[in-house]
Amino acid sequence: MNYFNYILMSQPAEGSESNPLGMFLPLIAILVIFWVFMIRPQAKRQKELRKFRESIQKGDKVITTGGIYGKIVSVKDNLIVMQIDENTKITVDKASVLKDSSDLQQAQK
Repeated sequence: MNYFNYILMSQPAEGSESNPLGMFLPLIAILVIFWVFMIRPQAKRQKELRKFRESIQKGDKVITTGGIYGKIVSVKDNLIVMQIDENTKITVDKASVLKDSSDLQQAQK
């Protein structure tokens, strides 16, 4: 017989009450671990990306979510005009810009 299961299923001794905190402690621990390893890092990445998008300036080299590499020609509210070739310019939404292409060159080294 598995004694661990027997201990977990046993009733508290007469005259003693079970601790309500003890019942919720594993659930609280799981929520804290989930927050530390999942939610907090994702929020940090989103904050950094938002800060990057707000600091985009003319002349920056960026990459869009579609994988288009280009150089910023102008920035207007939520629109960016990118030059992707000598005579080719496109207008993209600011939210579609992922990162600066110089970050990729540093990561490859």
